[in-house]
Amino acid sequence: MDRPVPEIDVEEASRRLAEGENLIDVREPHEHDEAHIAGARLLPMSEFLERYQQELPAGRELMIQCRSGSRSAEVTRVLLERGYRAVNVAGGILAWESAGLPVERDE
Repeated sequence: MDRPVPEIDVEEASRRLAEGENLIDVREPHEHDEAHIAGARLLPMSEFLERYQQELPAGRELMIQCRSGSRSAEVTRVLLERGYRAVNVAGGILAWESAGLPVERDE
């Protein structure tokens, strides 16, 4: 049986982001354009396996975020299996917005 993926809530993710931790958005570019979290780095799931080794710091914990938390849980699991330190942001950007945390929108 798979171990559960470690998760943090959006308030904890917001606090960590403000402290300089890495937030990785694995949604696709059109989703990112609709609404995104300032300071998050876009690395779409569709390109993730080709790009993560070159683009993600191996020695620091990564917070992984998507729309609702499902895709980011998958990506978090992959990273953990490959020796990275990662946590899933539970509920994704939907939970982030529901909590009243700020998002940016490209017009």
